[in-house]
This record gives sequence, structure tokens and C-alpha cells, in this order.
Amino acid sequence: MLYPLTFHPIFKERVWGGRKLEELFHKPLPSNLAIGESWEISDRPGDESLIANGPLAGKTLHWLLHHHASELLGNAKAQNGRFPLLLKILDAREKLSLQVHPPAEMASKLGGEPKSELWYIVDAAPGAELYAGLKKGVTREEFERSIETGAVADCIYRQRVEADDAMFLPSGRVHAIGAGLVLFEIQQNSDTTYRAFDWNRVDLDGKPRSLHRAESLASIDFNDFEPPLVSRRYDNIGQLKSRPLVNNKLFSAQFLQSDTNQSVVLPKGKLNIFGLIKGRLTIVSEILSVQLERGGFALIPSSVSVEVRIEPGASFVVTQPGE
Repeated sequence: MLYPLTFHPIFKERVWGGRKLEELFHKPLPSNLAIGESWEISDRPGDESLIANGPLAGKTLHWLLHHHASELLGNAKAQNGRFPLLLKILDAREKLSLQVHPPAEMASKLGGEPKSELWYIVDAAPGAELYAGLKKGVTREEFERSIETGAVADCIYRQRVEADDAMFLPSGRVHAIGAGLVLFEIQQNSDTTYRAFDWNRVDLDGKPRSLHRAESLASIDFNDFEPPLVSRRYDNIGQLKSRPLVNNKLFSAQFLQSDTNQSVVLPKGKLNIFGLIKGRLTIVSEILSVQLERGGFALIPSSVSVEVRIEPGASFVVTQPGE
């Protein structure tokens, strides 16, 4: 019988990373490294999350999928024999490369994997920006020339953002995370990224970072102009404040917040992943309980019913894989 699962994070050193994950979430970062990513729930080859709690502690998410697939996923589908989603926290001390993930029809031709993703900003420096989509009217030819001249940023739509802003990025949308942002990233299980431009930056080894200009040009949607942020429209579900973030065939996610003590019963039947933004909540099942602090993630298998006890001021994102 399964139960609410937590996992050991997998930390990734990045040239653009920092130490905010330690400061904000008390993540046990390795010392003296710039950590840009914490992979919270991952089933990538070589980066398989280890279960941190309960009787299955030490087993991988990949092992769980292959031994308890129906109990874990319910009606959701695995992706190429792997768990369908990858969830991360990113710390962009500096801006990321200007990049794109290939759409499904192009990914197979290029030998990569499609990746659509959602960004939810949990911390933002004053004036922080997202780069996403093209400025209205920019053509493929203009974009290609601007890569050669180093002026490609002038082709990209930029938006000032703050904590609790969110954006969905379908495969094919050119994008970059600006400096001074910490965000939750919810995505397809993929790690294919094509860099169009990287601000003439060198990598951790001191060498220029590799670019993928041909692949980028083949993957970018050149009709994707000035995409908006996710609406800040909120609904009420009982005494919970709710905000839909994304709902498509790949995954759905919603933001929830409570100003009072709440207790919600979540019946079995769907896999749910909780990512805590602020405050504290406790997830109780027949076998064990999980208490989440800020920056914590928990996976509730489809076969498990839980009671979610939400403390005042708690806010979190709940994600479900598509079916």
C-alpha cells in the first residue's frame, strides 16, 4: 500500500545559479557552489529521485513506477516508460540563456524531446523580468540576423514580474528567465534545451557555452508574439482561494491559499503533487503523515486518500499529470 511520498532533492550547479534555495527554503546545498536548480521530483535517466520517507525510503521514483504503476498513476500515462512530469525549483541569480524546447513534431526530427512548462514565481528582485515570445512583428529573418549581431534580446518580449506571477510556456516558445528570480518549474519529463544565445557567457569550465542555433531556429514558433502572464483571477473553493494556472492534456496546476485553518479530504482516484510556496500544511494518510514546509514537495499516489490540514497563511500549487 502506497502513501504520501517525499523525495531527496537533486541539486544542479549552474553558471547562473546562486544560494537562494538555502536562504528561502533551507535546502541543504553543497557548500561553495552556485546551485541553479533543485530537482524535487524527477525520473530522468541518471537523475531518479530517491524516496525520503516511510517504508519505501531509498527506492527510486523509477522503481516505484515499474512496480506500482497503476497505484501511482491511476488514469495518467507514463512518458516513454518514465514518470510523466519533472518538478524543479530554480534560482536565477543571473539571467538564463535565450532558449527553446522543441515542439513534438520537431523533437523527433532533431533527436530531442518536447517540453512544455509552467513557471510560478515565488521570489523576485525589484525590476526582475521574464523574456518570453517575440515582440510583435519580428520575423524569422530578423531574429536570425540579430543572433549574428548579438542584438537578439531586442527581438524578445520582456515583462516585469513579481512574486505570484506565472507563465505557461508551450514547446516552441523562445524564452529566458531574467536575473533575480526564484520559481517553481512544472514541466513534461524532458531535458532537451536548445540555446539560441547566451549573452557571450562562459560556462563553469571557463569555455564559451555551446549554442544550438540551427536547432533553435527549427524549433521556435515565429508566430508566438507577446504572450501574457497567467491571469490573476481568483475563485473561492469553500474557504480556499483558488487560481487556475494551466489545464491541458499534459498537466494541470492550480494555486491555492488559505487565511484560516482548513481541513480538506482528498479522495483517491487521481495523482496529486503539492508544492508549498508559503506557510505549512500536513498531509495525513492511513499509513503516515507528511508535514511540508516552504519549498517542500509531496506526491500523493492515485490509490491514496488523504486529509490535507492547511495552516493560516499557507499557499501552494497542486499539480496533476494529464490523462
